[in-house]
Parts: sequence; C-alpha cells; structure tokens
Amino acid sequence: MIKLLALVRSNWVVLTLVILVIITILSLWPLENLPSVPGTDKTHHLIAYAVLMLPTALRKPDKWLLIVLLVVAYGGAIELLQPYVNRYGEWLDMAANTLGVICGLIVAELINRLYPAISNRAR
Repeated sequence: MIKLLALVRSNWVVLTLVILVIITILSLWPLENLPSVPGTDKTHHLIAYAVLMLPTALRKPDKWLLIVLLVVAYGGAIELLQPYVNRYGEWLDMAANTLGVICGLIVAELINRLYPAISNRAR
C-alpha cells in the first residue's frame, strides 16, 4: 500500500491527465442510448471526479487549490458541451462532479494523515 501511494504521489500529473482523457472520452462520446450499468448516473459522476482529483490531492502541489477550481470548471464545461454530441448536460451532473471533487479531497486528506511520512517524502 505504501509503495502504491508513493507511486501515485510521484506520478500525479500523468495519472491526472490519463484520468482526465478517459473522463473526456466517456463524457463526450455520442450515444444512441445510455448503457445499463449498476448504480445511478450521479454516482458515476461522483466516483469519476473523486478519482480524477485524488492524485493531485494526495500530492498537494503548489497552487493545488487552483487545480481544484479548474477541475470543477472542467466538469461544468463538459456538461455544457454534452448537448452538442447527442448527450444530456445536466446541472445535477455538475453538482455530482463537484461533490466528487470534494470527496476526492477528503479521501486524500485522510490517506495523507494515515501515511504522513510517505506524504512528506513525495514532495
């Protein structure tokens, strides 16, 4: 677990960008019908944005609060773009995205408190 956390913290930029690309593709890919997957749409949004925020929140680089605001704005931009690709943009989805960012921050804070030596070494 400790090695995994150190790996995530040291590669936070790459992980964040890969997750961002995956979310972008999945959010803007035109669909005829929504796929049937377990859970609700809002749960998927929350989980996706929590995972997106987690590597950055674990590392807490300089200006990490700016990154938080950019991720929230990105979630809103995706919702504004979705109607142009045969998807539905919803304000509740943006709320779920934002809540996911907050959850990612909380989880990262808990992990950083549980493993403070690893947190300090990665910086």
